[in-house]
Amino acid sequence: MGRLDGKVALISGGARGQGATEAKLFVREGARVVLGDVRDEEGKQVEAEIRATGGEATYVHLNVTSEADWRAAVDTAERRYGQLHVLVNNAGILIRKSIEETTEDDWDRIMAVNVKGVFLGTKYAIPAMRRAGGGAIVNISSTAGLVGNPYGSSAYTATKGAVRLFTKATAMQHAKDNIRCNSVHPGPIDTDMIRDTLSEPALREERLNRIPLRRIGRPEDVAYGVLYLACDESSFVTGSELVIDGGTTAQ
Repeated sequence: MGRLDGKVALISGGARGQGATEAKLFVREGARVVLGDVRDEEGKQVEAEIRATGGEATYVHLNVTSEADWRAAVDTAERRYGQLHVLVNNAGILIRKSIEETTEDDWDRIMAVNVKGVFLGTKYAIPAMRRAGGGAIVNISSTAGLVGNPYGSSAYTATKGAVRLFTKATAMQHAKDNIRCNSVHPGPIDTDMIRDTLSEPALREERLNRIPLRRIGRPEDVAYGVLYLACDESSFVTGSELVIDGGTTAQ
């Protein structure tokens, strides 16, 4: 008996890292998954790997800043699998610059992917979830959406703070539709987004010194938290924040 038996999920940023890990875990737990990304070759590879194990998955090209792409992704989920029950707004980018170094184009780009992308995904998933009788939206924020960081990108922090509060607004507005919405706040996770800094011993040690559990997180650490919020075990959880950071923000 899988924790997502009978569920259909749509995951953005599903071609690699956390998104790919979430897609594979969801399928193992009984879901049928539509995974979207702009990295088509990698996304199709994830689809092929899932299908090779007997799971049901469909890759779609999904630029999260495009309304047309989101409409098509939701339509694919309903047309191919009948309904849509779960949305994971996972796609995101990091621009590692100080406020003074950040250009207007940098700001607009990161806001478009990290904030507009979550808004559009939510906007187009809600009618489908309403037709399905309810659903669960999981938005990937960050510990950067909870606390400031002297070493972090202020633009990235702004986007993740926006995702945190957009999540709460969504939860309040759509509880009546039996649609839950929660945010996940990972700390440092070993993915391509921060792998460049982790490869430098001094920077890696500096990060480890700020993590009580003394290790960098794994994509699986986040994926299991997302799974909990996506499945019916969390049916009384909405508008909440799940922090997965090795204790970093507890200090």
